[in-house]
Amino acid sequence: MAVSQPTPRPARIPDEDTFDEAVRTILRQVGEDEEREGLRQTPRRVREAWRFLTSGYGQDPDDILCKAVFHEPCNEMVMVREIELYSVCEHHLLPFFGKCHIAYLPAGRIVGLSKLARVVDVFARRLQVQERLTTQVAEALFRTLEPLGVGVVIEAKHLCMMMRGVERQNSLAVTSCLLGEFETNPKTRSEFFELVGRKHAL
Repeated sequence: MAVSQPTPRPARIPDEDTFDEAVRTILRQVGEDEEREGLRQTPRRVREAWRFLTSGYGQDPDDILCKAVFHEPCNEMVMVREIELYSVCEHHLLPFFGKCHIAYLPAGRIVGLSKLARVVDVFARRLQVQERLTTQVAEALFRTLEPLGVGVVIEAKHLCMMMRGVERQNSLAVTSCLLGEFETNPKTRSEFFELVGRKHAL
């Protein structure tokens, strides 16, 4: 499977005045008084929050991984389960949150385990859809580590489904991306989903 190359995208520092005025416009449009005490500092707080929530645009996942790659004759599956993630849905600008499970089969190279969580953060801190987020994490690992295979599963709850629309509070979206041996070898795929806690492939 051909793995797509990431599109470089520089970090954007928001123009503070423009951003703050946009927030004040939203406050006015929903019928609020932007000058009342509880809302006076809201534009600044929102700006600072969004700077953090979209900080992934200014980070390179390949660079993060390359700095912690080690040569090691390991040929067993490496897995990190239940990596917490928080992101923002690009359709409604509402959060979604959940857990990411990552595994890979080394081909002579391993990466520091904490970097797996870092890569999840890089992609999660952008405007996202869960399907793309899952694929981006898997492809970054496959591209940089050149392992025999990579498997990624994300389970998440979306506030755009819970707070509005269908209002289903117990719905759980599950997505997966399998590359290399995880896609072509039934035994590897089965072991991966068993370790994730799912008996059947998605």
